[in-house]
Amino acid sequence: MSRRPALSIIIPAWNEAEWLPRTLAAVQEALSGIDRNSEIIVVDNASTDRTPQIAQAAGCRVVFEPERRISRARNAGAAVACGDYLLFVDADTWPDRALLQATLDALDSGEVCGGGARVTFDHLSHRIYRWGATAWNTLSARLALAAGCYVFCTREAFAAVDGFSEAVYAGEEVFLSRALKRWGRAHGQRVEILETPVLTSGRKADWFHPGRHILVVTQVLLFPWSLRSRRLSWFWYSRPRRQ
Repeated sequence: MSRRPALSIIIPAWNEAEWLPRTLAAVQEALSGIDRNSEIIVVDNASTDRTPQIAQAAGCRVVFEPERRISRARNAGAAVACGDYLLFVDADTWPDRALLQATLDALDSGEVCGGGARVTFDHLSHRIYRWGATAWNTLSARLALAAGCYVFCTREAFAAVDGFSEAVYAGEEVFLSRALKRWGRAHGQRVEILETPVLTSGRKADWFHPGRHILVVTQVLLFPWSLRSRRLSWFWYSRPRRQ
């Protein structure tokens, strides 16, 4: 019997001591029911809290990336990963066993080089956010664009497209999805957005007023080049002081 491809789960984390334990517990629970060699890698992206200690105590491999740029953190994890399949999960996201199995089934088919999942949130307090989530899921499925909280791909495809673009501070998952789609077409494969949803935190809905979300969306649509600026990508690198 041929060897089944191994899975590396990569979790980038900056000051996620509050949220990381739940994510690690969810990932470990999902893995416990699946017969597959796997590893969990937590990339400490210059945290100043107990993020790396929490990851180590949970038995994860910890990698340090000093520059606070999400694409660099994701790539740092991929660089040390041993798996044939790569899965990137945000530190406030909780995949379950059904989603993990669906991901492996898609990659095992040989027809899928990468993808993501429909996104559901643990809470969204305002209808604007709920409309936005529905719009994103529709756009994601139609254009085969993975949400950043849950991105998977084969190592072969990831290496061929040079991983996540380090030219941007945000939106790197969209650039990767597009690159994987081009590579997949040339190799008889596709990018797939799974119907099985992934549950993630709606914490940004608590942190920022709806007007700020609308401003960010408008900015990205009108000025996509702004994602190359750390200052203009403030939305992804800011938290309330109480956090």
